[in-house]
Amino acid sequence: MYTGQLVIAFSSIGHDPGRMPAPEFRRMALGADRAALFFRDQSRSWASHPGWAAALRQAVAAVPLPVRRIVTLGASMGAVSALRAVEVLPVDSVLALGPQRDLNGEPRWAEWTAGRSLPPCPLPPGPWITLCHGMQDDAAQAMAFPAQKGVDHLLFQGLDHSGLAPALKARGLQGMVDALCRGDRRRLLAIAQAAGGQRRQLPR
Repeated sequence: MYTGQLVIAFSSIGHDPGRMPAPEFRRMALGADRAALFFRDQSRSWASHPGWAAALRQAVAAVPLPVRRIVTLGASMGAVSALRAVEVLPVDSVLALGPQRDLNGEPRWAEWTAGRSLPPCPLPPGPWITLCHGMQDDAAQAMAFPAQKGVDHLLFQGLDHSGLAPALKARGLQGMVDALCRGDRRRLLAIAQAAGGQRRQLPR
């Protein structure tokens, strides 16, 4: 039974600059009790295009069902978008896999970001946010995010940026998404830790 919950899944950068990024998390986002919206950014702006916020608001307004609760989800560029959406919509919870805190000077994305000065990825207060990072090549980006209350930051020592989402899909990402939608923090953390995630501790 539909409960008024909307999951917005943001696409990552993709592989072909000439094609629209494919929708992601299609099976995971949908459920009997929730609707899903799949948001893609052909400009690969990392949610910084001047029309991005307006397009997101319009897309949500066009959902033909009442929306009472919003959950955002994404990997890499999609994870940045999922976090930026908090500044645009009344988001309740976020699952961000491998968001990049600072893209300027990051050589892995130079082909996609050349000639742009992109703002740092936000970590907005308010919603329950879960960050996940593969520490083999994303340690600097991970630790650039502040440790703060309301944020569960899970660090996966044996995974890299590109391998994080596939590994989690094989080890219970569907359960993490379902727990996120139910607001079941204990369940989400249990699944993530069973998959190898270590919680980053808040400073004392």
